[in-house]
Formats: sequence, structure tokens, C-alpha cells
Amino acid sequence: MPDQSPYARRLREIADALDAEPQATDDVLMPHPDTLDVIRNRHTKRGQLNHAVPEVLQLQRRIRRYNADTGVPHGDIVALALDTWLRAKGYPPSRPPTNTTAT
Repeated sequence: MPDQSPYARRLREIADALDAEPQATDDVLMPHPDTLDVIRNRHTKRGQLNHAVPEVLQLQRRIRRYNADTGVPHGDIVALALDTWLRAKGYPPSRPPTNTTAT
């Protein structure tokens, strides 16, 4: 019977290398750390975002309810949701967000 220990050793090395690789366990709904830093900074310059959305989705009511339950400001809810969704679709900010303070 031929000695197959070199093959077994190589398979163990491959298995160890695969175990060492970072696993994609991040929840796609988890906000990016850079976005959280921007949101936490109350001095970040903010702009208005107005879009017509289908009323049947009751987004305004749901945002108000989430705000009442958690205390997260309405604008932060929208910013976190949109940023997370756009990043998940492959559209990150063109440059890292900066904490631009309003003057």
C-alpha cells in the first residue's frame, strides 16, 4: 500500500488555511463602523433628504414608532438604513465619511 501521509498532511494544511480565513459572519444589516462614528457625532453637518415614498409602506409611521421605542433620531434612522443598504449593494461612500462640523 502506498504511503499517503504527504497527501493527508497537505489536506490538513489546506483545512487549517481555510479555518484561518476570516468568515463572512458580519450581518449585512449591521451599520458600518465609520457610519456609526458619523452618526454619534452630533456636530456633523446635515442635509435634508426629501423623497416621495409609497404611503402603503407606512415608513413615516414606522420611523416615528422606532424613534419612540429607541430614542434614535428620525434622521439617524434614515441615514443608517440607507447607508447600510447602499453598502450592501456595493455602493459605499466615494471617500471615508468625515465628521465635518457645522460652523
